[in-house]
Amino acid sequence: MWKWIQAFASPQNFYQTSAKIIPWFMIPFVALSLAGLYWGLVVSPADYQQGDSVRIMYVHVPAAWMSLFIYMVMAISGAIGLIWQIKLAHIVAKVSAPIGALFTLLALITGSIWGKPMWGTWWVWDARLTSELILLFLYLAYMSLNNAFDNPKTASKASAILAIVGLVNIPIIYYSVEWWNSLHQGSSIGVTKVSMQIDMFISLMLISFAFKFLYGALMLMRARDEVLVREQNSRWVRTLIEGKE
Repeated sequence: MWKWIQAFASPQNFYQTSAKIIPWFMIPFVALSLAGLYWGLVVSPADYQQGDSVRIMYVHVPAAWMSLFIYMVMAISGAIGLIWQIKLAHIVAKVSAPIGALFTLLALITGSIWGKPMWGTWWVWDARLTSELILLFLYLAYMSLNNAFDNPKTASKASAILAIVGLVNIPIIYYSVEWWNSLHQGSSIGVTKVSMQIDMFISLMLISFAFKFLYGALMLMRARDEVLVREQNSRWVRTLIEGKE
């Protein structure tokens, strides 16, 4: 297993193999998105208190989940790069940051749109909202730090340390509605509980998995480009470029 991982982590092998994997991410993304939108807009009922405005949950909640998931992938990849000196791990971390930042921004925007009719305001300095905003700043700080150095190795190491330190914010986001008084509603889905109507739960899961496949496809696409940039002086890259000319 470790030998297979090492082989896949080779920039050339990764570039060749990822091209075959990307379609297997895009097809489920499209299928799950269509199914999730149909289930969320047609099958699932309106909420007895919030009415049809609850349907924004089917984008807001999966986007918020993705903002946490991608940050953890980014931090873990950075740690792997630091410990085992695997270049591809640093590449995965770097290309994941803009995608995670976009999901975080989507979660904040849809949350504000959802909060306006529920709370009467677009924004409150609620513990969950504030910690999610801090997560967006962490993504932006990571990207800025990564671009602050001319040497890619130095940039990768410095930004990886920042990402690892920033992990402390993840449990704060997740448990903020339990630790502090919050306008934000508590979690309806846990490890051992699902306190929502089953059609709503199905919609959330479909869109959530769709977003994960989208992230996988986008990450691989961006990683392929980054590999070419970092390996531009390698023989296999020069051969590849010459073959396209």
